[in-house]
Amino acid sequence: MPMQPAAPPSAMTKRPSDASMAIEMLREHSLATLAQQELERRIISGEIAAGAKLNEVEVAAALGVSRGPVREAFSALSQAGLVRVEKNRGVFVRQVSIEEAHEFYEVRAALEGLIGKLAARRIAIDEIEQLRSVVRRMHQTQKGKRADEYFALNVEFHDLLARAARNNALLAQYRGIANQLALYRRATIRRGSDNIPVSTQEHEAIIDAVAARDEQRAEALLTEHVLVSRERLHAALGNPNPA
Repeated sequence: MPMQPAAPPSAMTKRPSDASMAIEMLREHSLATLAQQELERRIISGEIAAGAKLNEVEVAAALGVSRGPVREAFSALSQAGLVRVEKNRGVFVRQVSIEEAHEFYEVRAALEGLIGKLAARRIAIDEIEQLRSVVRRMHQTQKGKRADEYFALNVEFHDLLARAARNNALLAQYRGIANQLALYRRATIRRGSDNIPVSTQEHEAIIDAVAARDEQRAEALLTEHVLVSRERLHAALGNPNPA
């Protein structure tokens, strides 16, 4: 019986290496993004302290991924200003100096002012209620002066407001500055716990201005809130503001 000619390879079997490579690249990219997001969360929350050394092998094992995605995550976090890569020494969570923090506060004040102005113009009713809910939780937190919890609520409040401004470019710039400044504030937040009641009142005033659609007042209050927060933090640390 004559042998039948072999069937031509199908589209799915012609170049399996190309398909598998594409899938693997997509998988590695997705894992790198997830690793970056998780490391960023741990750094901002304080689970990983400023100045801590990040070991590629240990991080990969902790996250359940290979070293490739972790290496990419480190690179992205370095570009975001959250870690520093030192040749022949490794990767370290960035420590922000008082001089750097002062500059971050100045930039953040300008960004927050614009956020307040645009949020007053564009915020939805349900977003106003979300902000009020955060402040109610702030009131509960301040009774026990739980600084870490208050810090998390403060981050939530300002990020909600930034999203309500409906400007993605502004949101990205704000988050970049806020994340870098968080490295400095996280290390010192407990020293400023006495300021929690005053800060909560400032947040209430900001909501009232935004809810009233008063763009000018919302802009002024947010700018002042950031700059006064800087003064309070420096005072709590016993550090004068750089000129």
